[in-house]
Amino acid sequence: MKELQSQLTDDFFYFFLRLRKDRIRKVVGLLQERCPGETPEQLARRLIASQRQLSFLGGALLHLPMFFPGLGATLQGLGAAGGAAVLTRMHLYLILEIALLYGQDIDDQERVPEMVQVVLATGAAVGAPFLLEYFGWNPLLALPTAAVTAAGLAQLIGEYAIRLYGGASLAAPAPAPVAS
Repeated sequence: MKELQSQLTDDFFYFFLRLRKDRIRKVVGLLQERCPGETPEQLARRLIASQRQLSFLGGALLHLPMFFPGLGATLQGLGAAGGAAVLTRMHLYLILEIALLYGQDIDDQERVPEMVQVVLATGAAVGAPFLLEYFGWNPLLALPTAAVTAAGLAQLIGEYAIRLYGGASLAAPAPAPVAS
């Protein structure tokens, strides 16, 4: 028997990350209506492509405040947490939308560790561009680095979700035998 997420868990994701599961259900339903002949994997790839573009833009916008002299540090400090939350929410929606496409219950307790992994991965990806400046690299590199990192993470999360929910092994494929 499946165990539903606790009310505390549901409220945490709802109030702190504004995770709206009814929106996830609506998006998946509309996608299935618009593309009725497509497999869950094809639909998931549509979601990934869209999310990748949004994540690229979101990652870039996260570091845009550096272009406002004098206000850059303040805006960046205020926007970093907000931008990180938006990217986190976008990536949570992606993994849950793909789970739903594959017939998974997004209210099941089994989704919680997957959502936590997405939160941690997004936090690491958001923090990566800040390391450039810490290590003395040109801070202007943070903008393209953030955009590419966020888009790449969306792709990785999507591919992970397809493999996880589609029943494929998450282990690395065995190496091909060496011809003698």
